[in-house]
Amino acid sequence: MDWKLELVFVPVSDVDRAKDFYVNKVGFNADFDERPSDSIRFVQLTPPGSACSICIGEGLTDAPPGTGSNLQLVVNDIQAAHAQLKANGVEVSDVDVQDWGHFVYFADPDGNRWAVQYIPGRDALDREGHAASV
Repeated sequence: MDWKLELVFVPVSDVDRAKDFYVNKVGFNADFDERPSDSIRFVQLTPPGSACSICIGEGLTDAPPGTGSNLQLVVNDIQAAHAQLKANGVEVSDVDVQDWGHFVYFADPDGNRWAVQYIPGRDALDREGHAASV
């Protein structure tokens, strides 16, 4: 049986500002923005190529804005990711090179923190972690 993580709630104070940040600055896809009732607004946003989305909105969580889990994206080119975020006006850290990966960090307007990781050698591995055949 597969157990797939497909949606993570990110608490924000201003849904429109957060949606603009994630879509127009970070580059997420805007999948869904509906108000099923006066007290609920559900906005689903997905990073390009990801099977997991984030959800922002109204009436969805009691968590205070900015207290979302530290979230992490994985890319195959950390320099391109850094350049894209910076060009789009995101305050992003310099590239942090560690033995287990290269990282850049940013936060949304409410302070929800994100890491973007490049994993050296991952492109050469298949889904099970074995060397990919050439």
